[in-house]
Amino acid sequence: MGSTQLSCEEFVMALASSAPAPGGGGAAALMGALGSALGNMVSALTAGKPKYADVDEEVRQLIVTANELQERFIEYVAMDEEVFVPLAKAYGLPSTTQEERERKAQVMESCLISCSQVPLDIMRSCAAALEMVERIEVIGTTIAISDAGCAALALKAALLSAELNIRANTMFLKDQTKAEVITAEAESIIEKCVPLADAIHQNVRNRLS
Repeated sequence: MGSTQLSCEEFVMALASSAPAPGGGGAAALMGALGSALGNMVSALTAGKPKYADVDEEVRQLIVTANELQERFIEYVAMDEEVFVPLAKAYGLPSTTQEERERKAQVMESCLISCSQVPLDIMRSCAAALEMVERIEVIGTTIAISDAGCAALALKAALLSAELNIRANTMFLKDQTKAEVITAEAESIIEKCVPLADAIHQNVRNRLS
C-alpha cells in the first residue's frame, strides 16, 4: 500500500518508523496539500453566498485551481517515495571493484537528481498555492479568515521543508552545475514566497485583532 492510501494515523506511524519512505519530502508534499485544502475551504464557504456575489466567478475559479493543486501535492507524496526508495538502495550497491564504483556513482547521480526534482516541483506548486491563498484571504468569507492564515503557514512550512530536501540531495551531486541550477531556482522561490506567506499570516492576524 502506498503512502497516499494510508490513514492519517498510519501515515504518521510510517513517518516515525525507520522505513526509508515516507520522509521529509513526502511530509512537505502533504503539508502543501493541507495548505491548498485550507485555502480551498475558504473558497468553498464563500462560493454561492449572496454577500460575495460580485466575486463568485473568481472564487469558483480559485476552487478549480485549489483542486488541481491538492491532487498535484498528493501525487508528489507518492512520487517522493518512488524516487527515494531507489536512492536508499543505491547506497548499498557494491563498490569493491572500479567497475562497481563507477556503476554505483552513475546510479547515485541519477537518483540524487530525481530526489532533488520532486521537492523542487513541490516548491513550484507551493508558489502557485500561495497566490491562490493570497487572493482568497482578501475576497473570501470572513468567517474562515483564520483558515487562510493557516493555509499560508502550512504552505510556508512545505516550501522550507522541500528546500531542505533539495539541499540534502544536491550537496552530493557530482554535477555541481546541475546542483547550482536547482538550488538557485529553489532560493528564488523562497525569496519570493516566504515573505508572501508571512504577509498573509500578518494580514490575518491584524484582521482578527
